[in-house]
Parts: sequence; C-alpha cells; structure tokens
Amino acid sequence: MTKELRVLHPEEWDRWYGQLELAFGGVPEAPEARELWRELTECERSLGVWDGGTCVGTAGSFSFRLSVPGGALVPAAGVSMVSVAPTHRRRGVLTSMMRRQLDDVREWGEPLAVLTASEQPIYGRFGYGVATQQLRAEIDTTRVRLSVPDGTDDVGLRLVAPVEASAACEAVYARMVTERPGMIARKPGWERLPLLDPPGERGGASPLQCVLAERAGEVVGYALHTNTPGFEPAGAKGRITVRYLGALDPAAYAALWRYLFGIDLTTTVQFWNRPVDDAWQLLVSDIRRCGVSPRDGLYVRLVEAGAALEARAYQTPVDVVLEVEDPFCPWNAGRWRLSGDAKGAVCSRTRDTPDLALSVRDLGAAYLGGFTLASLAAAGRVRELRRGALAEASLAFGSSVAPWLPHSF
Repeated sequence: MTKELRVLHPEEWDRWYGQLELAFGGVPEAPEARELWRELTECERSLGVWDGGTCVGTAGSFSFRLSVPGGALVPAAGVSMVSVAPTHRRRGVLTSMMRRQLDDVREWGEPLAVLTASEQPIYGRFGYGVATQQLRAEIDTTRVRLSVPDGTDDVGLRLVAPVEASAACEAVYARMVTERPGMIARKPGWERLPLLDPPGERGGASPLQCVLAERAGEVVGYALHTNTPGFEPAGAKGRITVRYLGALDPAAYAALWRYLFGIDLTTTVQFWNRPVDDAWQLLVSDIRRCGVSPRDGLYVRLVEAGAALEARAYQTPVDVVLEVEDPFCPWNAGRWRLSGDAKGAVCSRTRDTPDLALSVRDLGAAYLGGFTLASLAAAGRVRELRRGALAEASLAFGSSVAPWLPHSF
C-alpha cells in the first residue's frame, strides 16, 4: 500500500505511541509514564507515517523555549518520539518526516530545533550538531570527602514528599533557566516529568525522595534522589542516585551535596546527567575516585540561521561573515554577516567576502557555547578564510558557563 504522512489525530495516539514503544524494544511503558506522555504530546505538532492502517513512523515536537547565551529564551521545537518500524527501514520514512517537520517548524516561526539522540549518528545528516555534554559519575563516598564554603552550615535541610515540594522546586528551577544555556523553560504539565517514578522501574531503589535547602524561610535549592539499599559481609553498601540538584547560591549547593554524601548506610553517590563544569568537581577531595565520564547531550539545529544567530548574545564584540552550507534546508545556505556583542546582535544576508566557512551542523554545535569554533576548526570542520577571524568568532561564541540540558524529553 502507499505510505501516507500526516499530522497525528488525537484518536490515533495509542496506535502511534505503540509503534514508538515497538521501535524502542517493544516493552510497554508503565501506565503512569504513558499517561503523562499522552498529556504532553502536542498532536498538532506530531507526525505519523501510515501504511494502510498500520503506523510505521512517528515524529513529534514540543513547543519549547530554550535558554541561549545572554539569557534569552528562544522558541525551539523539541523534537522527540522519532521512530521507524523495523519493517520499513531504508525506505525514506525518516527523511520524509524530518523534511516535513523542519518545513513546519520554519512556518511556525521557530528559529531552532533541538533533540536528544538515542543513536548519535542519525541526525547529523539533517543538520543537527551536538551542542552540549553531560557528566556521569560514580563517587566512592567512603574515600571522597567534600570541602564546603562558608555559610553552608547556615542552610537548613528538610525532607518533603516530592509532589508536595513540586511548586517550590519549580520556582528554583525557573530562576536557574536563564543562567545557563541549553535549559528548557518548563510549561505547565512538564513539572510532572522529574517526579515520574513508576514502582515497576525502580530496580530495587526507594521511591523518589526530595530534600529542600532553606534559608530564612526561603527555598534556595533542592535535590531529587533515590536510595538503593545494599549489604555485604563487610557492611552496608547502599547507593544514592541523584536525579536532579539545583541551588541558587554556593552554600545551598554545597549543603545539598554534603547531605547526599553523608546519608547513612550508603557508600556511593551516582548520577548520569550533570553539567561538565559542575562545581562539585572542585569540592571533592579526590576527583580520580569519582568515575567521571562525559557523553553527548542536546543536539541543536538552526532552522532559520539569521534569526537564531540574532537571538543570542556574544561574549565579546564580533563582526564576521559566515559562509554556511545547508543542503537539507537550503534557505540557510550562503553568506551571513553577524555583528554583535553582549547586548545583542544582528545577522543578515550579505555578498561580502566570507571570513569563516562551516556547515549548519557545526554552527549548531557552537551555538550554545559548548564547543568552540576553534576546536571545530582543529577537527577540520570550520575553515578560516580571513586571518584572525577564527579566534575573534570563537571567543565571541563562547559561554561563561557550560550549556546543559537537565532532562530529556
């Protein structure tokens, strides 16, 4: 039968999401998770490919606002729920969905598209570049100690049921969003995602726990974590898994980490997603015993190059002509003059001689300041056409803090 690509009808959601589950191994999600994703799905922004009555491809996008260098929140399509049935691979299904999706995003006036990738090689050919990294660590708390700043003892800590603490936690999170590029301003409903805790997926861990950091009656930080008890002949060997930790000042931040390191009957603190410049690395007594490793995080795609480059600020003054290659979205291809500083920028078409040449994928990698244009040039992915332009632009595109996406979507 002829395949049909169309916008998702709400009554088709179960079959559509069932195809997504099948593509990711066929294990049904917990009812709590499935119901949350049903409520968060924006059907009018979601696509399905149908072969007769069978869904063989899925792709959705969420209407997000993404923090960028300078603190602005920029409209961005959060691409998610992408799958192709194993029976229909290598038939152009994914390409057709990516084509329609980026055309739609452009029509909606959103200059950016972002995603997290289940497999890293997939999205580069559609112009997405790895823009952030995240740290994993497994810390031996029997051998690693923390050195905390003055004022840490003035912070009070209180255990609260996660649902009851949600509003206070979201208030802290909202204040932090504009301080670090790559974070998503959570819309109503998304506050439930960090609290998702299906009992069948705990793997022996406790229910989710929340500790609030308070000073003078104000919540100034919080941590979400689980505790997996464990014992061996030598004694207790429990493990703390940190889901998220956020704080508004160094003392609150240190107080939360000290609490997690000191929970009775545990010997390990682990996490899978922290910023690469996270300050705990400077508080620990022995970083070598922390098992630190990075991995890719958020991928960025400039849908409208000029508008995207104008939306962010730049660390230092910059005036550079970029020759951009973009075969998948040819409206971005060509020369752009970018002039900007810490107060803002303008970016427009030009016929002037280019200073740097790069692909839209590599422009996405540098967009949030997580990867420098200089490092991309060292990898042969940016070409300097005017002497000195690379150093000037690389410094300007940087960020004083590493970009970070705190949760997937």
